[in-house]
Amino acid sequence: MEGRIHSLESFGTVDGPGTRFVVFVQGCPMRCKYCHNPDTWAMTGGQMMTTDYILEQYHRNEPFYRNGGGLTVTGGEPLMQIDFLIELYGKCKEQGIHTCLDTSGIAFNPDNAPMMEKFDKLMPLVDLVMLDIKHIDPEHHKELCQQPNKNILKFCAYLNEKNVDMWIRHVIVPGITDDDKYLYDLGYFIGQFHNLKALDALPYHTMGETKYEKLGIEYPLKGVPAMDKTILLDKKEKILDGIRARRKEMSLGN
Repeated sequence: MEGRIHSLESFGTVDGPGTRFVVFVQGCPMRCKYCHNPDTWAMTGGQMMTTDYILEQYHRNEPFYRNGGGLTVTGGEPLMQIDFLIELYGKCKEQGIHTCLDTSGIAFNPDNAPMMEKFDKLMPLVDLVMLDIKHIDPEHHKELCQQPNKNILKFCAYLNEKNVDMWIRHVIVPGITDDDKYLYDLGYFIGQFHNLKALDALPYHTMGETKYEKLGIEYPLKGVPAMDKTILLDKKEKILDGIRARRKEMSLGN
């Protein structure tokens, strides 16, 4: 089976635990204002690659991935090519390769029975899901990404039900996703899940602006400054406050 691939990276260090082989797929329905990979949006383009070809590239540098690393598929949006993921991750499992899925969760739809059958096939093959929650508030999420977050939040519960380890990633953008109330609400929501293994609060940066210019696309956040990293820890603490509050409530309820 072939997948539509944007690019491959041999030594990824921010795409899951350890050193990782990273597959960037082509195609994404989200239009996040701070996206720094607009060249991955189109469902066409990229290069068609077989799962065997990708694993051949992985094995070229396999010794570097053995110490806690593995293979990550990111994007674009990997779940738009779920059949390809099932085959690739199935072969990874046969070969003892740790698998990580970096996703926005936008393709998850519990009302689509055929798609849910595919999700049920995929989940046993995934060791870790790195899930980007762009905004906890539905209206703000639509404004930020041009997509609803209803099924994304349901995806969290689904991963919890399937006992798939989950890392939450949240980009902190000045004036857009840095509101203390919504950060607390995000923490309160994810605090209910036993499969939550890590939280990454990521600082917004402006490095994507040049790429937009080269592609002839107007940069949506022009003029928004990069996130002050000295404030980042305080913002992350607001999310952690929500997590702690939810877990305290749950422990008292038991």
